[in-house]
Amino acid sequence: MTMTMANRISDQDQNDGPTPEQARRGRRTALLLFALGFGPLIVATVMFYTGWLNPSGHTNNGVLVEPVVPVSTLHLQSTTGTPLAARFGPEVVNPNWMMIVAADECGSQCEELLYLARQVNIALGKNANRVSRAAVLGSVPPDLQARWPEEYGSMELLMPAAGSTPAWPAGVNPATEPRVLVVDPFGNIMMHYGAGHTGKDMLEDLKQLLKLSQIG
Repeated sequence: MTMTMANRISDQDQNDGPTPEQARRGRRTALLLFALGFGPLIVATVMFYTGWLNPSGHTNNGVLVEPVVPVSTLHLQSTTGTPLAARFGPEVVNPNWMMIVAADECGSQCEELLYLARQVNIALGKNANRVSRAAVLGSVPPDLQARWPEEYGSMELLMPAAGSTPAWPAGVNPATEPRVLVVDPFGNIMMHYGAGHTGKDMLEDLKQLLKLSQIG
């Protein structure tokens, strides 16, 4: 009889879910971990957009995407079929910032942006590994294809998922003008650059973002 009662108590303990207090404690712990991990990035984004608490008075050089647009709306994937959006977000360990060069036809302006993205990445020095590079290109001239492995081998090529069309942010239309998009570690497209911007413009903005945020 004693064993039967003990078994009943054990079964009851196993079947009972967490108490309300345990559930509240779990939610508080999850929120705290999220705040510790991504709170600095949220603050950095606000500071960058508004100049709040920015003693240098820095203003962005690129074109801000307001409001930010989730990178998932581009429906891009790697050559192996992995969705680009899966690389970002609070559940991802050490997500990177990313520069994406987008163009339907990669002519001279497109290649200039490929070159600038590469040089800006290198110029970040010790922070270079915090920013990855990718490109989504409709067509690439044979000459660039031949030079790609040597000159842009570390830039990943992306493509739209089968049956999908990228929903580009307002002001971005790769069919008419190549652009460089900046994606934050949350997976938000927050800024873009075109042929009218210089490598210095991009470098200043990225340095400021990486300085303000320790995420990515």
